[in-house]
Amino acid sequence: MQPVSLVLFLTFTLLAFNAGYILPGAVERRSREKKVWARAGSSAVLPCHLSTRRMLKTSVLWKRYGASSYQEPHIVLEVGSSGLRKTALPMRPRVSVQDAALRSGDFSLRIEPVRGEDAGLYEARVADGAEVRSCRVELGIVAVTVSPPSPVVENEPLMLSCNSSHQASLLETCWFHKRHQVPTSRTCYSLHGALSILRPTVSDSGSWSCQLRYSDNEIISATYDLQILGFDGPTNPVVYAAAGSAADLPCTLSYLPSAFGINAVTARWSHLTGGPLQDWGISKNLSSKSFPLHLPVVGPGDAGQYRCAVSVGSKTISRDVTLAVVTVTPSIQGPVSEGSRLLLICSLTHLRGYEHFQWKHLDSVPAKRKLPVATSRHREGHRSLVGPTLEIPQVSQKDMGTWECSVYGPEGRLGAVEYGLQITGAQVSSLPTIFSGQVTFGVTLTLLFLLLVGVLILALQKRARSPAFPALEGMIAVTVPSKEMEENKKEKIHQTEC
Repeated sequence: MQPVSLVLFLTFTLLAFNAGYILPGAVERRSREKKVWARAGSSAVLPCHLSTRRMLKTSVLWKRYGASSYQEPHIVLEVGSSGLRKTALPMRPRVSVQDAALRSGDFSLRIEPVRGEDAGLYEARVADGAEVRSCRVELGIVAVTVSPPSPVVENEPLMLSCNSSHQASLLETCWFHKRHQVPTSRTCYSLHGALSILRPTVSDSGSWSCQLRYSDNEIISATYDLQILGFDGPTNPVVYAAAGSAADLPCTLSYLPSAFGINAVTARWSHLTGGPLQDWGISKNLSSKSFPLHLPVVGPGDAGQYRCAVSVGSKTISRDVTLAVVTVTPSIQGPVSEGSRLLLICSLTHLRGYEHFQWKHLDSVPAKRKLPVATSRHREGHRSLVGPTLEIPQVSQKDMGTWECSVYGPEGRLGAVEYGLQITGAQVSSLPTIFSGQVTFGVTLTLLFLLLVGVLILALQKRARSPAFPALEGMIAVTVPSKEMEENKKEKIHQTEC
C-alpha cells in the first residue's frame, strides 16, 4: 500500500504546486490552426473556443512563437485558476481576455492596437483539471502607411505604401479609392506597390484600399482612412456683392485641427492689392475650422483677390477668394426729369465671360407682404430688360421706383444690385386722373357759389339805401332845379347893376 500512497501523495502535491499552470504530462488535444489578418493600428481577436463540461478550476496560457513555430516561444498572457494574471511587459496593456467569456469556454485573445511586431504564431494552452487543450492561431499583419505623416495637407505630395507579414512572393498590388480602382495618371501613379499622389485635394480624402496578391494565391486587403487638411468649397471661390452692401469671404477648413491633435491655429487675411487686413488666433482651449472675413461696406475699390492663410502646427495652407462687386451707373445723376432719356448701366468687376444680366422693376408692396422673388413689369417703350444696359427713352412717372439688376451664371443667380429711380414732380403728377377731375369740378362749383353770394350781397346793400316814401323823392328832384335857377337870375341882375 505504500507505493500507492506515495503516488497519490505526489499527485496531489503536484496539483497543488502547479495550480493555474499547464501540466506537461496531462492529456492534450490540439485544435486546427487558424489564420487571422489585422491591419496595423486596429484591433485583432485570436479565436479560441473550447467546451468546459466539468467547469473545474481552469487556467489559460497564451504564448507567441514569432514568425515560425521553430522559434523559442515567450509568454504573452497567463490567467491562473485563481484569477491571477501575468502579462508580458512589451504587450501590456494591449492584450486581454474576458473573464465572463472564460466561464463559457471563450479563451480568445484580444490585441489592441496591433503593431507590426505582433505578427507570428500564437498558441493558447487551456488546462481544465487533468485535461489540456490548445488553440493555434497565426496572426498576420498588413499595414498601410502614409508619407509624410499626419496632417496631410492639400497640394503637398504624398505616398501610400502597403505591405504585409506574409512570407510568399508578392506578385501584384492594386489600389482602390472608395471602391473604385485607381487608374494611373499624371497626378497618381504606382511604383513598386506604393501609390504616389502629386497634388492631393480634399476630394482625395476617404477610404483607400490596397489588395496584395501573392505567389501562393493568397490575397490580402487593407483599408486606410485618409484625411487631407484643406478648404471646403470650390478651389477658386468668387463672392458677389452689391456696391454699398456687406460681404463675407469664406475660409473654412475641411477638418477640425483638433482631429489631428493640433490646438494652436492662426489665420491671416490679406488683400493682394494692398496690405494685411485682419488677424485671427485660436488658443489651445478653443477649436474652430471657420475663419471668414467680414467687410461691412464694399465698393468697386474693394474688388479683387483676397488670401486666407491658415497656419496649422508647422504647416501653412492658403486659399484665394475673389470679391466681385456689382454696380449701377446712371447716365443722369440725381433726380431725373420726366420725359428725359435715361440709361442704367450694370457692371461687374472680374467678368469671367459667361455672365448675363437681367433687369427687373420691383413692385412696391408692403414689407410684410413682400414676396421673396421680385416680379417684373414689361413696359412699353423699354427696348429690353435683358443685358447690362437698360434704356428708358422717355422717363415717365410709371418708371419711378426700384430697379434691380441681377447677374446670372451657369450655376444660377450670382448676385444683384438695386437702383432707386427718382423723378422730379412725382408727388403732384402722380395723382390719379379721376381724382384730378373731381378736384377741378369742386373748385369750379365753389367759385360759382361765391359769385352768387356776392351778387346777392350787392342787391341787399342797394335795397337798404332806398327811402321810405318814393313820392317825396320825386318832389325834391323837381324843386331843386328851380332853386338853382333863381340863384342864377340873381347873379345876373347883380352883374347888370354893377
